[in-house]
Amino acid sequence: MTLTTEHAQPTDRHTPVTGVRATARITAAARGGTTTLPVLDGDGPFELRRLRSRGTEARVCIVGAMSAPLGGDRLRIEAIAQQHSQLHITSTAATLALKGPTTAHATYDVHLTVEEHAELHWLPKPLICAAGSNLRQTWTIDLAPTARLLLREEQVLGRTGELPGHVVTRLTVRHGEHVLLDQEAEYGPGAPGWDGPAVLGHHRATGQILSVDPAFENKPPKIQVLRDAPEDGQAILTPLAGPAALVTAVAPDGLRLRHLMNTVHSTHRRPATADHTLAEGPPPEAPPGIPANL
Repeated sequence: MTLTTEHAQPTDRHTPVTGVRATARITAAARGGTTTLPVLDGDGPFELRRLRSRGTEARVCIVGAMSAPLGGDRLRIEAIAQQHSQLHITSTAATLALKGPTTAHATYDVHLTVEEHAELHWLPKPLICAAGSNLRQTWTIDLAPTARLLLREEQVLGRTGELPGHVVTRLTVRHGEHVLLDQEAEYGPGAPGWDGPAVLGHHRATGQILSVDPAFENKPPKIQVLRDAPEDGQAILTPLAGPAALVTAVAPDGLRLRHLMNTVHSTHRRPATADHTLAEGPPPEAPPGIPANL
């Protein structure tokens, strides 16, 4: 980890840009019929903890060691699932983006690599963009043709009773030699139309679940829309042009968002096995006004 001061170009040219530069690295390898973790290297705000394995799957938890990301921070996580390995990554708590001491934006980059016949689950807690924060978050994912991926990302715009921060997200997924998904979204003050009816409207939480599995080549999921009550959020399941499915949802808050996404995702679990779930424990209870069984 490094703490740097750069004379970059913030709004006031005489105000230096300060921030933490940190990169955490995780590597999973298949050895002796199980998955080991030859590289587990935390840095800066990222403390990495090895959890108890489940079967042949290695599990890692990201623990926040300091407040981050703040304005000016440059944070990065790199995870590699080598051939035939199984890696599950989660976090202990939500990530809270804050304003920080500078007007410069923060960056939070995640780079995931999944090799042949390997599997990676990226299932952290939500990102909360507090008032005044300015974050640019990217996911860059490289998948081998036989790789499997389960990725969940959630953004909550503002804490309870406060205005949202500003966030720009970019998700790029390459499957073999082809681009499977490349999308960018921008929310919060300064983003054109972000709170209009074509984007979030009155909702303040949004997220998606991406499932990539070779089994979808022969049995792709069908399009499904979940919109029981518009005020409680909406979700849609869409098959992608490849062995993948994308669940996208918007909701008033993080609890309803998670419930919507888990409900839709449960309808298209991997054809080859029933143990392709998102739960870290018991599923969340349905909020008031949302049926428990949809």
